[in-house]
Amino acid sequence: MILHLAGTGDARELAVLLRAAGHDLTASVVTESAANSLTEAGIPVRIGRMTADDMAAYILANNIHLVVDAAHPFAEEAHKNAIAASKACGVPYVRFERETLTFEHNPRLHFVDDYAAAAEKAAELKGNIMLTTGSKTLQIFTQRLLGAEGVTLTARMLPRLDNMEKCAELGLEQKYIIAMQGPFSKELNTALYRQYKTDVVITKESGQQGAVDEKVDAALELGLHVIVIGRPKLEYGVAFHDFDDVLDHVNALREEIPHGL
Repeated sequence: MILHLAGTGDARELAVLLRAAGHDLTASVVTESAANSLTEAGIPVRIGRMTADDMAAYILANNIHLVVDAAHPFAEEAHKNAIAASKACGVPYVRFERETLTFEHNPRLHFVDDYAAAAEKAAELKGNIMLTTGSKTLQIFTQRLLGAEGVTLTARMLPRLDNMEKCAELGLEQKYIIAMQGPFSKELNTALYRQYKTDVVITKESGQQGAVDEKVDAALELGLHVIVIGRPKLEYGVAFHDFDDVLDHVNALREEIPHGL
């Protein structure tokens, strides 16, 4: 049995491929929306965040022989917990990660290592800031940018009740919230930037599946500044960027494990 950390479109696609190759798996996700997408594809799902200890207990209780981590590139805690739990239980761990995007040099592209650095850079650039990094780290940006001289902060995030409540708690007014679910085309990004008279876009380097290039291309064509937050730097061990490589590795492990996966 495989424990498959999912929650993204490409993770769902990989789960379907693993199932089609004859592997038993359960996908682990955080949201009901992600769970519904996998359930529709016939993939068994468990919902809810897990600590490393929770995951280790789940591995032992459910006869898990392999952890396939296909969670979002910025799900840093999930990756760390999966690595730790796999090691504690003595089961193999394999990471599927989207290819990192590369960008041509542009003086309006600003690369930073983390969210706090992105907030500082935005405060330096000033103007109308569009935040497209979701709600999880919203507080970092509201603390630094709300009320800052020459700065107006607009945040784009999923249209969920808990997100709206978080915005209210942090003092982000409704008129500065774009509650929408992607994917966002280049044309839609362009329209939103124009509608909100955007000067600076803040995004994460999530890869092609995360539609980063559409955000960046649209912004640069309009002459906007773009702050790109780099991915967490983790030592995954066994990691692949291609579905076929993951499948080949998992198939090889099935032959090595006495009772299969």
